[in-house]
Amino acid sequence: MSVAYLSLGSNVGDRRRNLLDALRSLAADDLAVRRVSSIYETEPRELPDQPWFLNLVAEVETALSPAGLLERCLHTERTMGRIRQVPKGPRAIDIDVLLYDDLVVKAPGLAVPHPRMAERRFVLEPLTELAPERKHPILGRTIRELLAATLDQAVARAEPE
Repeated sequence: MSVAYLSLGSNVGDRRRNLLDALRSLAADDLAVRRVSSIYETEPRELPDQPWFLNLVAEVETALSPAGLLERCLHTERTMGRIRQVPKGPRAIDIDVLLYDDLVVKAPGLAVPHPRMAERRFVLEPLTELAPERKHPILGRTIRELLAATLDQAVARAEPE
């Protein structure tokens, strides 16, 4: 079994429910959600004129390959009604593979570690909760160190409902 970290975000509809529904949808015999960070509310980055996001990071244990894990994430997005009309636009759910063991994968449609994770506070805040001393397999810095160097956007822990 491998350990992977997934970033989940939602800014359409019942954002909190979307995150929780996606976690349930991902789980199967070949994937177990082991730990989940707090939920954070974050401002949109590349397309600022849209609702704010709720984000979290999940640690999963899986028998799926990195490509298989990506396909499970994409299937969950499709099942939950994600339609990619506007790049970086509003979405009920977005799921990204951040890390998969200590692998570095570069394939069409799949890059692990996620190529922009070190620039995204909305990823690093919740990931630091789960794996602060985990090293980025390319940059060689811990997640805590990457977070300390990233001040790109407003991120706040969301109040539990």
